[in-house]
Amino acid sequence: MDNAAIARALFDALAQGDDDGVQALCAPEFQLRQNGGHPISLAGLLRFNRQVQRVVTGFRYEQVVCAATATGFVEEHAVRGTLPCGQALALAACIVGDVHDGKVTMVREYVDTAAAASMLALLTASRELTAVR
Repeated sequence: MDNAAIARALFDALAQGDDDGVQALCAPEFQLRQNGGHPISLAGLLRFNRQVQRVVTGFRYEQVVCAATATGFVEEHAVRGTLPCGQALALAACIVGDVHDGKVTMVREYVDTAAAASMLALLTASRELTAVR
């Protein structure tokens, strides 16, 4: 599988909520950085993805443009779905990924934080409700 195919398989697994598929595509030392923030481990990514899946109905990636690079991949896509209030989620993202020995080791994701604000507020509220239970 080339690096672009690995990227597509990773995002397909994330959209489907397939934790096993995500883990199979990522190295144990995997890290995610969103907008240059603190690193998130593979376990953290899986927790975040489960929260998104609970909050966003019809979560998916559209308008995908992906290219392999010598060290990984670059992907641009639109994150789509429906928030609980009925508002459509439309979030542009650009991802730069590193692949080593067929496994994703690092993902640097850049998103429009203003467009993500509604989803992030719902995720925060969802985490707070989960912590109370």
